[in-house]
Amino acid sequence: MNSTELKSDLHNLIDKVNDATILNAIRAILAKQVSDTDFWNDLPVNVQESVKRGMSQAKNGQTKDHSEVMKKHEKWL
Repeated sequence: MNSTELKSDLHNLIDKVNDATILNAIRAILAKQVSDTDFWNDLPVNVQESVKRGMSQAKNGQTKDHSEVMKKHEKWL
């Protein structure tokens, strides 16, 4: 089934549902998927670069345990 057929099938199924709870759940799932796909491109370039740098550091083992960070900064928490 291609995308057009899937969309048509979903439209038909949704048209048959009268339960607002189910419709709201479907809407939430679809809205989250749409927002997740657009999220990265909406970030400023400097933030994207910072995230990439952090991911690279984590991949190279340049991380600190949560407890270590919390202990270091506990006086400000």
